[in-house]
Amino acid sequence: SEKVDAKKFPEATPIIIGEANDKAVKKYKKLIPAKAEAYYLNVSAEQVVVAGHDNSGTFYGVQTLAQVMSQPQVMSCEITDYPSVTDRGVIEGFYGNPWSHKDRLRQFDFYGQNKMNIYVYGPKDDPYHRDKWRVPYPAEEAARLKVLLDAAHKNGVNFYWAIHPGVDIKWNDEDRDHLMAKLEIMYNLGVRSFAVFFDDIWGEGAKADKQAALLNYIDDNFVQKKKDVSPLILCPTEYNKGWANEEKGYLRTLGNNLNKGIEVM
Repeated sequence: SEKVDAKKFPEATPIIIGEANDKAVKKYKKLIPAKAEAYYLNVSAEQVVVAGHDNSGTFYGVQTLAQVMSQPQVMSCEITDYPSVTDRGVIEGFYGNPWSHKDRLRQFDFYGQNKMNIYVYGPKDDPYHRDKWRVPYPAEEAARLKVLLDAAHKNGVNFYWAIHPGVDIKWNDEDRDHLMAKLEIMYNLGVRSFAVFFDDIWGEGAKADKQAALLNYIDDNFVQKKKDVSPLILCPTEYNKGWANEEKGYLRTLGNNLNKGIEVM
């Protein structure tokens, strides 16, 4: 965040990087859009300035600078940029072979370079996500997830871990406690963003009032108490209006009963 000593490096172009309130970029503060993840970038022969509204904005400004520098010839430019979409990323929630560990690591690098900020881990064929949702990950699997978490955070990606209990959940305290215990294990692993999936199910697990009560319990007794956890995400059973049964009022029940802070896919 300091200028290069031109006497030591006469051919060098100083690069100044910082967030809005940093001393190094203070005089450029008014040029930074007052929006989350925004940045101001100025490239000239005299110097390069990357000034972010926040940590994410600074990171994205550096990514744009890397794109500029990858050109055969670097031209002077001035860019102000911020996202119009809050969540930009990928849900791994399909059936069949999940992506490999290597695939995911490569994708996180791609997300960071292209200013994508969210990844939701929910492959249907990870047994500890769905069929064995009550069971903790074996040590080797947990270690791989920790590596993924670190790689995601390095690239400015919010890693959401999802659990899918609806296939065989019992609406009792025992299963509720199983779910809470699993979330606690994942929290201790380093996860700070969680989702609960109830898609592709029917029967007992698809009851909107029971789902809402469970999500509210998690929100009250886990998300709000931890203080450092992202808003809880719910994938409902009826996740598009075209499939919704208006007479049964599934979506209406969720809308009326869910805590306001819970986000719904």
